[in-house]
Amino acid sequence: MVKKIKVRLVRSLSGSLPKQRATVRCLGLRKIGSAREHEVTPVIEGMIRVVSHLVSVEEVSNY
Repeated sequence: MVKKIKVRLVRSLSGSLPKQRATVRCLGLRKIGSAREHEVTPVIEGMIRVVSHLVSVEEVSNY
């Protein structure tokens, strides 16, 4: 069974670095409050680590 997480953009991208903006975009987030579900992989974990101050992460139950 694959673990899933929900990533939500909670802070504005204004004032952030271009690399961080690109990372948020690659996570599928556009506006504040937007959210996407992703499978937990090392790539996704690394992307979340880069923008951890801009997003919130919660585990999704698969029931």
